[in-house]
Amino acid sequence: MDRNFNAADGYRLIYDVMEGNIRHVAVEPSAKVCSTRIDFDIEDGRLHNVRYTGGCHGNLQAIGRLLEGMDAAKASALLSGVDCRQRGTSCTDQLSRAISGLD
Repeated sequence: MDRNFNAADGYRLIYDVMEGNIRHVAVEPSAKVCSTRIDFDIEDGRLHNVRYTGGCHGNLQAIGRLLEGMDAAKASALLSGVDCRQRGTSCTDQLSRAISGLD
C-alpha cells in the first residue's frame, strides 16, 4: 500500500519538502474531483503559490490568488467541506484536507 495515500481524505502526497523556511507540497487529489494535482508552499504558516493542474482553470486560478499570503489554518477551515456536484468533496476541499494532513 502507498504510504503517501491518505485513504480517508482521498488524496496522495507527491512530495513534502522543506527548503529553508519554505515548505513545498504537492498532492494528487481524489479521483472524485477534476483537478489532477495541487501544488502549494507554506512559509511562516502562510499559503503561497497555490496552483492547480486540471479542473476549472479560471476559478482555480482565482482561488490561488485569493489565498495568497493567507494563514494556512484559516484557509483550510474556510475551504473545508466545500462540495462539488454531490461528490462529497471538491478541488478546494482537497486543498483543505491536504493542509490539515500536514504535521
